[in-house]
Amino acid sequence: MFTWPARFSVCQRAGRGRRLQVPESSAGPAAGPGAARGARAVLARERRDPRRGRHGSFRGPAAHEQALYYQVLNFAMIVSSALMIWKGLIVVTGSESPIVVVLSGSMEPAFHRGDLLFLTNFHDDPIRAGEIVVFKVEGRDIPIVHRVIKVHEKGNGNIKFLTKGDNNEVDDRGLYKEGQNWLEKKDVVGRARGFLPYVGMVTIIMNDYPKFKYALLAVMGAYVLLKRES
Repeated sequence: MFTWPARFSVCQRAGRGRRLQVPESSAGPAAGPGAARGARAVLARERRDPRRGRHGSFRGPAAHEQALYYQVLNFAMIVSSALMIWKGLIVVTGSESPIVVVLSGSMEPAFHRGDLLFLTNFHDDPIRAGEIVVFKVEGRDIPIVHRVIKVHEKGNGNIKFLTKGDNNEVDDRGLYKEGQNWLEKKDVVGRARGFLPYVGMVTIIMNDYPKFKYALLAVMGAYVLLKRES
């Protein structure tokens, strides 16, 4: 509580010739000028933007617009974070595709259709017979996951190798481009270092049934946008 400055009155003491100053205190209003200025500022802000409440937040339809904006922003942040994680995996593993899905049964029983493979591709590591590699062939969009069965090293250090699926009867020369009998290190996307069984079946289903893919993406987007509403 604020009090006004004391006022002094002069009185004459009876029988004596001197004057005394006696303070007279009077209580001021319950709130001072600062509080009044704050109230006027709130009223002025509401007059400038009637959508805002006393504390500056939106109210009514504007509040829903603000919530929708934040939800879209959250969805964009999730997508950006996923891209950043993917780029980080590329740098750490040295592979342009650090995670791939087995799309066929040519590598059974080692890997089955739908298995999720984790790859690395460090160029200093030599290619060895028996290891499983993911390679790309000119003219094919989808990389192939097969095992190295032969390695041919030249005197100048260049290495060429031949691959084959564990569940196939013949080697992969029929899959290479015309006139190509061997693969080189530049054809390798990565080498299998681990796997999770059947986790990639969702990817296969989305590729086989595009409508399911679009429906799943729509459900995920709606869930993110409406999460706060619930």
